[in-house]
Amino acid sequence: MTNYKPKDFAELLGVSVKTLQRWDREGTLKANRTPTDRRYYTYDQYLQFKGINTENDQRQVVIYARVSTRNQKDDLQNQVAFLRQ
Repeated sequence: MTNYKPKDFAELLGVSVKTLQRWDREGTLKANRTPTDRRYYTYDQYLQFKGINTENDQRQVVIYARVSTRNQKDDLQNQVAFLRQ
């Protein structure tokens, strides 16, 4: 799980830090708090804010690799192996 500082999270959403602070006060987008009462946000909050549901996501990942000639067949296999990683 990735944690974001308010400045980074605001940049990710395209809003200001002041907007995030206001949303936290209003309950629009509640910030998590550290033991020292600092705000932080998670990647799950980002997905939720953007309306992306990952629990029932049944999409599949597709990779595409190609080479120009048959002589580069070994290169193609290397590309596929790299993309699968």
